[in-house]
Amino acid sequence: MSEKAITLNKEVPVVGKYDVVVCGGGPAGFIAAIASSREGAKTAIVEQYGFLGGMATAGLVNPLSVFTYNNEKVIGGIPWEFIERLQGMGGALVEKPLGNVAFEPELYKLCCQRMMIEAGVDMYMHSYISGCVCNGTSVSHIVIENKNGSEALESNIFIDCTGDADLAAMAGVPMQHDQDNPLQPLSTYFVLGGVDTESTIIKEAMHHNKQGVNCHCMPVREKLLALRESLGIPEFGGPWFCTTLQPGVVTVNMTRTSGNACDNRDFTRAESELREDVFKMAQILKENFEEFKDSYVTHVAVHAGIRETRRIKGVYTITGEEYLNAFRYQDTVSRGAHPIDIHVARGATQNVTFLKTPAFVPYRALIAENYPNLIVAGRSISADKTAFASLRVQASCMGMGQAAGVAAAICATVKCNVQGVNIDVLTEKLRLLGAAI
Repeated sequence: MSEKAITLNKEVPVVGKYDVVVCGGGPAGFIAAIASSREGAKTAIVEQYGFLGGMATAGLVNPLSVFTYNNEKVIGGIPWEFIERLQGMGGALVEKPLGNVAFEPELYKLCCQRMMIEAGVDMYMHSYISGCVCNGTSVSHIVIENKNGSEALESNIFIDCTGDADLAAMAGVPMQHDQDNPLQPLSTYFVLGGVDTESTIIKEAMHHNKQGVNCHCMPVREKLLALRESLGIPEFGGPWFCTTLQPGVVTVNMTRTSGNACDNRDFTRAESELREDVFKMAQILKENFEEFKDSYVTHVAVHAGIRETRRIKGVYTITGEEYLNAFRYQDTVSRGAHPIDIHVARGATQNVTFLKTPAFVPYRALIAENYPNLIVAGRSISADKTAFASLRVQASCMGMGQAAGVAAAICATVKCNVQGVNIDVLTEKLRLLGAAI
């Protein structure tokens, strides 16, 4: 940290006034914005990239999991509408019976954009949140940075879908204390072309359709572990391969390193390391596996995949015991069915616990005490490390985003704070949308 500091005083124009502003356009955020706008709230979304989708499109995290479990719909409503529309565009493959969804990233971006525009959401793309203005603990404005300079957006309700609880942290919301424990590792996905996707090994590995099974590619994993010392193979996980719906093309999830994505310098170091490892791993696959002998890197994720950073200390914190036992809360607004999936930053191990029954998410885990107009959705949820290790995945984040968007619109309409939302009204609206709660 610099020993010197400078003071800046400048006027920032307020360029929009809204009922609801969503911060972050990832899986939770774009669903939250659509839900809010469809419920009649004047809604805006702020996104740092020029496209929506977050970890799916910037991070290439494929597949989207888990939408069904025990032959039961777990995440429905607007998230499932999105999947059906993407499928209709030729951009999604629903892997039955588990309901993992493989996707084509460019069509995912286009489908998000179309649904956002149809819903009438104002989009502030290529914009980064740099601060907020608070009246006590109530957020009145956020400050964003883009090519227009510094701008401010005013809103009655804000939804933090940044993944890293950026707005919540700026507003002073308390965070979970266990974030000081080792964070789950970062991974940079990449895409390989020229793969023999008709081979038995790859065809088996790139379809994630078996409930209760870790879908990593065991034949490749076992050989990599055997060759690790002789070839100087970097830290890796899996590997997990997934189809992009194109012949000869797979996404690859195998790189990993420790790092804190909320620390600019550490995240820069980690992403640089991961980018080197992408090309090391691609070459190792090419030289040592018949299925990859003609393969080549077509794309590297523009943003490392983040498993864990900040989580708020909410009105209620979901515990691993409750999650594993599918405890149903009176204010349930969403669900989760992904395994408890805890990766280690150093070494190739992963701790996985499969659920017997889909779990539940209470509305109280999306809000903090004494913050009357702030809701979070996605990775910022109030959960302990065990429950969070399942809830962090994209289908779960979409379900939370839908609940947050509807709740925000209700609060803006009836002019109540987020702690005072009528749970019966909220859950009824979610059921009417098709949420499986």
